[in-house]
Amino acid sequence: MSNNNPKALDAFAQQLHVKATWEQVPLPPAELAVLRQIVRDMKLRQPAGKRAVSQPIRGQSGVVAIFDGPSGSARTMAAAALAHDLGTNLYRVDLSAAVNKYIGETEKNLAQLFDQAERSQAILFFDEADALFGKRSEVKDTHGRYASLDVGYLLQRLETFNGLAILASNSRTQLDETFLRRIRYFVNIQ
Repeated sequence: MSNNNPKALDAFAQQLHVKATWEQVPLPPAELAVLRQIVRDMKLRQPAGKRAVSQPIRGQSGVVAIFDGPSGSARTMAAAALAHDLGTNLYRVDLSAAVNKYIGETEKNLAQLFDQAERSQAILFFDEADALFGKRSEVKDTHGRYASLDVGYLLQRLETFNGLAILASNSRTQLDETFLRRIRYFVNIQ
């Protein structure tokens, strides 16, 4: 993938300069096969005549994958190998920069993040996704209701994002079942 604009995502994400190839990712063959399938899937989402330029097909949702494994495992390295194979940049999303106390601002910031990632064809890496997409509890106050709306909007954007989003989780069992049903790829990284 080419045509990256690394400055476009700086407000809400940090570019990761980790370089990795498949040979450097310490995973069993079955898990590497899932990663390679993600690459094939991303490449097939491009129009036939433009695959070398890597323009996504508008209207098609992209790919969301969960990398499940403990902290210190090769989750970031696996994401870097995907970015290397696809020829694009990898960005770790900083949700603390996107979340805003004013109603509607978080959604606006997330929209800008996803729109810019689509334009630059960057991979979005959400580290410690358990905190965001953990099992839901009852909303008890106004703050909780708005936080729930923010997560709902984030889920909506993930589903319609025309690119690759990777969610790193320490334990898939801690994630919300409704959310898990929306995920296409699971990679167990130990």
